[in-house]
Amino acid sequence: MKLDEITYQVIGCAMKVHNTLGNGFQEVIYQRCLAIELDRVKLSFGREVEQNILYEGIHVGTRRADFVVEDQIIVELKAVISLENVHLAQAKNYVIAYNFPIGLLINFGSTSLQYKKIFNPKLSPPSPSSKQLS
Repeated sequence: MKLDEITYQVIGCAMKVHNTLGNGFQEVIYQRCLAIELDRVKLSFGREVEQNILYEGIHVGTRRADFVVEDQIIVELKAVISLENVHLAQAKNYVIAYNFPIGLLINFGSTSLQYKKIFNPKLSPPSPSSKQLS
């Protein structure tokens, strides 16, 4: 499955969760519901997947990714009123540190679902058909 198809399905699942629950719950509730929806569309995923953080090849710690989908996309969830630059920077750092080609930052806390698609600048550039989502 292509990266664009996977991200499209993940965003669709997130929209279904947000349309059903609305905003106002803690992040963990949205995480559990998104797992149900990802399972329903038959995407393989890991939840709270521990990733190693390396500094110049030296292991300096770990961080848990909210989701790793199809072993290709990292998904970071938030439940805040509005996404801020710090959230985007965090998600971008995870995409680069974990060496994934694409990441999704999804916020369930606003009245409308917010999402950003993040590309890893260290890997090949996105195809012309891929657009940055906002």
